[in-house]
Amino acid sequence: MVIFKQNRYIALLVGVILVCFSAINLLHPGQVAEGKLNTVQMSNLQSGGGSRQPLQITYGTLATQKRISGIQHPKLSAAAVALSPLWKTEKLNLHQLTQVRAKAKPATVIQVKAAALKPAPNAQKMQQKTATATKGSQTAVKKVAATQLNPPTTLFFSRTKLLSQDQRSKATWHYAVSEEDLLLLQKIVMAEAEGEPYQGKVAVANVVLNRLRSANFPDTIYKVIHQKRQFSPVANGRLKRVKPNADSIKAVNAALSGVKEVTDDTYYFLSLTLAQDLTVHHSQTYVKTIGNHTFYK
Repeated sequence: MVIFKQNRYIALLVGVILVCFSAINLLHPGQVAEGKLNTVQMSNLQSGGGSRQPLQITYGTLATQKRISGIQHPKLSAAAVALSPLWKTEKLNLHQLTQVRAKAKPATVIQVKAAALKPAPNAQKMQQKTATATKGSQTAVKKVAATQLNPPTTLFFSRTKLLSQDQRSKATWHYAVSEEDLLLLQKIVMAEAEGEPYQGKVAVANVVLNRLRSANFPDTIYKVIHQKRQFSPVANGRLKRVKPNADSIKAVNAALSGVKEVTDDTYYFLSLTLAQDLTVHHSQTYVKTIGNHTFYK
């Protein structure tokens, strides 16, 4: 006390230091408590109505940031109030968030894929019908291909048509095809329709088999083909000279297996450009034209 009385300026200096320390403590209580520095830089701040420069605020730890809301300066208080919701937000646990996403994401993806891949009930029925129809058509094609390579040796007829092998129970009579019959049938197709399309070759074989079935024509393949004034290759000798090619053999096998390019009541055909006798053209009913041949019933 004696020192203070003798040196009054020392007491004044100590008082100023205490006032400064108290002011710092009031402005930044968190810094004094925690020993960490948080700076608030205010430049060109005026107490009057003059212009004020923007405040530059540097925040420290989360605890200090929460305490800054107690600052009495108007602008600092407003900034603290605006930022206070952010300070109160709890920290996210990134490890837990990653685990949640890892568990949820695959399940979501699997559900979406399952929903996308699962067809509607009507679509499933259509797919089943399509698959069944496809299998049936494939089976039929395979059967036809097999019979075309190995044609049947027995033909089954009703009174109006040639029956398939599966319809033999409906037959009124049957015909055994010999090797001579098969070769003769191939040769007549080759002689009559060598330059015709494949469908035209099958149609010529159909006409011969239709005549074989009909009561108005002979009852064997040989007699049908050699009937007088019916097939021109027989009369001019071409039938004996020709050798059946692969297309003619295939067409005959198809006709014997039940493939039909003309109806079962088709008994005639001729080439309008080459025929000298057009009696059939004027007296019979037109069926269709394939290549250069016109077919009649």
